[in-house]
Amino acid sequence: MIDDVFVFDSVAHIFNFEPKNAYGTPGQMFSNHLYAFHTTLTPDGETKLSPEEFLRQWTVGDIRRMVYEESDTDMLVAMPLPLTDLYHDGLSPWTECAELAARDPERTVFWGTVNPLEGRKALDLMERQVGEYNARAFKLYNVRYDYGAPYPWRMDDPRVAFPIFEKARDLGVNLIGVHKGVPLGPQPIEHTQTWDMDGAAANFPDITFVIFHVGLPFLDETCWQLIRYPNLYASLAATINFVVRAPRMFAEIIGKLLFWCGEDKIVYGSEAPIFHPQWALRAFKDFQIPQDLCDGYGYPQLTDQAKRKILGQNLLRLHGMEQR
Repeated sequence: MIDDVFVFDSVAHIFNFEPKNAYGTPGQMFSNHLYAFHTTLTPDGETKLSPEEFLRQWTVGDIRRMVYEESDTDMLVAMPLPLTDLYHDGLSPWTECAELAARDPERTVFWGTVNPLEGRKALDLMERQVGEYNARAFKLYNVRYDYGAPYPWRMDDPRVAFPIFEKARDLGVNLIGVHKGVPLGPQPIEHTQTWDMDGAAANFPDITFVIFHVGLPFLDETCWQLIRYPNLYASLAATINFVVRAPRMFAEIIGKLLFWCGEDKIVYGSEAPIFHPQWALRAFKDFQIPQDLCDGYGYPQLTDQAKRKILGQNLLRLHGMEQR
């Protein structure tokens, strides 16, 4: 196991699972799916929270303690969510995430978030998040459930998405993450596919796009995109957590990513508090791809150098930062 490694976590949320925060059954369904992730992928021997302990309003102090005091994490992205179609405050409200970043400005980076379907309102909020709260990037979520039915938008839509990208560029922000794969709640799986990333990456080569969750279950498609566009990256958020419960599955995921796009285009994410960061970090530091998979599929081995890049160095570079 490597111990002297810098860890920069690409995502933690300050969830508000209070029942009154959800818009009826669709929001409750979304919450229950996240709780199912927690119980299914948290390994035996680690703390599994009861529904009452998990499905509550988390606080800035809760996340700070879990990530910084109880794990080996050095830096963190405070990540809001714009799910205002399912929750009154978006589920992980951006104001709370900005407060988390303000608590430890040398260690915590705030990413802003908006709903591009809101047009001018979204552009104005981007200005506020960058100008007043020092947002260093933006996280988007292009699966919507407005008006009681699926209402998605695409990352290659010149009318909806491109004005957001242009505004980010005008504000000096060249890093944008997007939820892909991992369908949750009443959202059709086809709307989580990665097909629209080609148009985003090709039309905005000066912006780096991070595909969160490596697009699972569309991993092969994601790999083919990562290798073709130098400005596409992948986050292991909600993927690294297979490392203990399904190690061979995780070996195939990380093996494919290393084979196709290499160790420089993958970043770590814990998804705290869905999962406690420490057990996955500990397992990843010690993880090796089974030799039969390397021999049979040509996967590179997960070296200590690759682990250092994935766990921290790559995300530092994307933020234009140096290791502290």
